[in-house]
Amino acid sequence: MQRTVVIDIVGLSSAVIGAHTPFLEKYLENAHVSRIKPHLPAVTTSMQSTYLTGLWPSQHGIVGNGWYDRTDCEIKFWKQSNKLVQGECVWEVAKRKDPSFTCAQLFWWYNMYTGADYSVTPRPNYLADGRKIPDCYSYPATLRDELQQKFGQFPLFSFWGPGANIASSEWIANAAMYVEDKYHPTLSLVYLPHLDYCQQKFGPDPSKIGKELLEIDGLLEKLVSFYEAKDINIILLSEYGIVPVSKPIHINRLLRKAGLLAIRTERGLELLDAGASAAFAVADHQVAHIYTKDQSTKEHVMKLLEGEEGIGLLLDDAGKKQYHIDHGRAGDIVAVSKPDSWFTYYFWLDDRLAPDYARVVDIHKKPGYDPVEMFMSSKLRAGYKLLRKKLGFRYVMDVIPLDATLVKGSHGAIGIPSEYYPLLITKNKQRENELEPIAIKDVILDSLKA
Repeated sequence: MQRTVVIDIVGLSSAVIGAHTPFLEKYLENAHVSRIKPHLPAVTTSMQSTYLTGLWPSQHGIVGNGWYDRTDCEIKFWKQSNKLVQGECVWEVAKRKDPSFTCAQLFWWYNMYTGADYSVTPRPNYLADGRKIPDCYSYPATLRDELQQKFGQFPLFSFWGPGANIASSEWIANAAMYVEDKYHPTLSLVYLPHLDYCQQKFGPDPSKIGKELLEIDGLLEKLVSFYEAKDINIILLSEYGIVPVSKPIHINRLLRKAGLLAIRTERGLELLDAGASAAFAVADHQVAHIYTKDQSTKEHVMKLLEGEEGIGLLLDDAGKKQYHIDHGRAGDIVAVSKPDSWFTYYFWLDDRLAPDYARVVDIHKKPGYDPVEMFMSSKLRAGYKLLRKKLGFRYVMDVIPLDATLVKGSHGAIGIPSEYYPLLITKNKQRENELEPIAIKDVILDSLKA
């Protein structure tokens, strides 16, 4: 098999390629670029799972970065077991064709218990005293220790949150090169998240994210040069492009005002009680899964949200089937925002009653995705909290604001301008100018056969 690396440059679209990406512009002179048509939802875990299985979300079951578990009545985000993906992944197909095939999966999602030969993924340590220690998970387990001994502790707080920066992508790139030199995998899957942060904060505006574009361009040049020197086929792609947004939609507040949300008060703060709610929304960027208790409530919610400013699509059973998201994990209704809007998870009506997790980075407790976690309410307050940490006192990093208007970029919807479509960049042969995301698995398999 022809050895291949697939480098996922998150958030890369034609809208951000230009003067601030000199290496990539030159590279494209001898490459073929295809746009990838976004599917619902065009978010991290769904698009990656579609790329790797060649199946729609209706088939592989990854209907978002999180969804409501109807059995234990909990909203769960960012789970990591690959057992959640209901489809045969590309490495399983390749290994069946050639038993000597090996795969390294480096920070693509659902990266635990995969069947891949080598894997590394974020996995912090949650200590008994409440502390969260940056760390990662690997297979084989000893690989984690080797990587952290060579490159330092995985920079979790540079991977997500207000401190997100190029350090996490550099660590991942170094890990990928280390794995290549030690194990020589047939297929490497490498994830570079850097452009995700700045575009959600500032929008896909090169004049505002020029520094970040130059940083990822330089890192990409280093990686491409490394793999080219080893005669490894290179596939560059992105799982989504980011569109400019200016209108947050507080969909759970709309449901609450209609008397459909169940709220509990604990220690004077409000919590969403999903299991007791007649209807609630799991917000995920520009898509929201709405779960309802019965058919009459579903019909009521459809009427309630019809014509709501910022909502572009409301999908019932027929609509979900049309857009390949008709899976048991999906909401009874799937709402899709217009390109300039996005959905918050906010359910409280008074910021003084917001739950304690609202003001911290906590991707697992929040009943929806929260891009405001990339902002900081006060650097002075954050400095005070860090000082308490250094002095050994207990502390809570409650420095995240509750202002959704800060967010200037999002993704997940369809019907966006094509300049914001994700991209596929290859050198091996000409391809169609626009591809469905289910075609990417075959693109990878074709490269392995080249």
